[in-house]
Amino acid sequence: MSAPAESVRKFDPARAGEYEVQSRIALAGYDACHELSACMLAAVLGSGGAAEILVAGAGGGAREIVTAGALEPGWRFTAVDPSQPMLDLAAARLREAGLDGRTEIVLGIVDDLPADRRFDAATLIGVLHHLPGDDAKRAILRSLADRLKPGAPLVLAGNRFAYAGQPLLLKAWGERWRMHGAGPDEVQAKLGKIQQGADPPASEEAVADLLAETGFGPPTGFFSSLFWGAWLVRRV
Repeated sequence: MSAPAESVRKFDPARAGEYEVQSRIALAGYDACHELSACMLAAVLGSGGAAEILVAGAGGGAREIVTAGALEPGWRFTAVDPSQPMLDLAAARLREAGLDGRTEIVLGIVDDLPADRRFDAATLIGVLHHLPGDDAKRAILRSLADRLKPGAPLVLAGNRFAYAGQPLLLKAWGERWRMHGAGPDEVQAKLGKIQQGADPPASEEAVADLLAETGFGPPTGFFSSLFWGAWLVRRV
């Protein structure tokens, strides 16, 4: 099964329904990460102007768009995701926020967009660690680089450590679930699931290497939460 197809299977209707609640437990600072992502893009693009933003892996709560759209009324968005259930959830949230008129929704992958289309900025949040192997990770990063204007910013965020190599962080992640009402068996099930169901880069250095290999400059980190990291980079 190809990497995109495998990712689609992971985010079926049942997973889509629980995504918004569980993501805020799994990532301490979920909303802060998205708010800072929007602020970082605005710091590069300037405030109050028009911009076309590509949001890859936009399915779910469309938090990237809801947050950035409130910050910058002149920004328009193209939301791309290969999972129909996740896109359906995103579309509902965009309608609630009054942002559906500023957002083009595309069922598919970044490569399905016209090859000559160029964006002012892009985001890839919570996606990279779901793609198995470095080849799949390079592929999506190259696709994003190909559709960005020279010097355009990309916000990349996701898990950035091999889970087994960080036992203290993994234990703390389990404790966070316990604090939110998960029993011992459920905590163990979630710990097992995260280790089997995702393939994050091995380190922050590995993230920087992937970016350098795919057309981006050095990353600037601006958010960290246990396994999670967020960076801003520019298209070379």
